[in-house]
Amino acid sequence: MQLIYHDGTMRQVLIKNEEVPFPEGKLIVSRTDLAGIITHCNPSFVEMSGYEQAELIGRPHHILRHPDMPAAAFQDLWDTVQQGKQWHGYVKNLRKDGCFYWVYATVIPNIRHGIITGYTSVRRKPSRAKVQECIQLYAQMNTEGTAV
Repeated sequence: MQLIYHDGTMRQVLIKNEEVPFPEGKLIVSRTDLAGIITHCNPSFVEMSGYEQAELIGRPHHILRHPDMPAAAFQDLWDTVQQGKQWHGYVKNLRKDGCFYWVYATVIPNIRHGIITGYTSVRRKPSRAKVQECIQLYAQMNTEGTAV
């Protein structure tokens, strides 16, 4: 499948309908610059993404975007963090091998001397009930083009 991102870049990806469960007791952590380019990722991020750390650093965070995720969800994320506020939400991520995993994400603007310098994202194991709700909601949003 060919994915086209909001910045106009494209890439060919494999999509499998196979979920990798989020590991118990782990947190996935990453930091990006203002443009969403990955500047740091912890070992849990590397493990769950299926990429090597060197393949992630310097790449856009949207490398993990699963095509089932509505564009409106990411627009809401960017609108929120660019105002200096925290964002929380459920995200379906795409692994390098084409499988997917769900997370409950908190994205926090990094503010230095009153200026946003980048973003930190912490992901944890999501509630299965909330994931089930999101599966239905995101499918509806993608069909209708509904905003968050």
